[in-house]
Amino acid sequence: MNTKFFIFLLAIATLGACSSSPQKKLPVLGQPEVTEKTVDGKTVYDSTEHKIPDFSLYNQEGENITQATVEGKVYVADFFFTSCPTICPKVKANLKKVYKEYKDRDDFLLLSHSIDVKHDTIGRLAWYADKFNIDAKSWHLLTGKHEDIYKLSPEYLIAALVDEGAPGGFDHSGALALVDRHRRIRGMYDGTDPEKMEDLIKDIAILLAEK
Repeated sequence: MNTKFFIFLLAIATLGACSSSPQKKLPVLGQPEVTEKTVDGKTVYDSTEHKIPDFSLYNQEGENITQATVEGKVYVADFFFTSCPTICPKVKANLKKVYKEYKDRDDFLLLSHSIDVKHDTIGRLAWYADKFNIDAKSWHLLTGKHEDIYKLSPEYLIAALVDEGAPGGFDHSGALALVDRHRRIRGMYDGTDPEKMEDLIKDIAILLAEK
């Protein structure tokens, strides 16, 4: 091969490699926590990234699900209730796409929190899991004490309220929160929009590749 032609091809290949776009970096969402402390007699302020706090709930098989369950894993969280007459079935149908894509990975989970703790017992959640063909190995339908569920929803930046005037008695969004291995929120998605599930699937892959 002509030497000059070879150098030309090598230059083109190098240029292409340099111009390739870097992998997408997902932001860390949520309000940082600011702490005040005294150092050498002076007041200083430090901030830490927002993280999902410790929790203790129960899934459709009666297993205790805590922060240890998601340790070192990427997961998606949402809030729903089994008798929801509006958006929940649509959100769950869309989430099934995500579930099918990653259900065989040991480092990925789905956590769906019921906001109707009175009626969504473990048995009821087991029925719902069977209805949607959900395996607890990868997808936990969660219940627990009212206060434990409702203090978590704002931590995930998701609205969930008891409202007798709303359909089914609860006012909630179809938002999905993508959480990384360090319990930091890295993305929010409209669970009622099938196209957003494609974005979510791609972003999950990015977080799974992060160390």
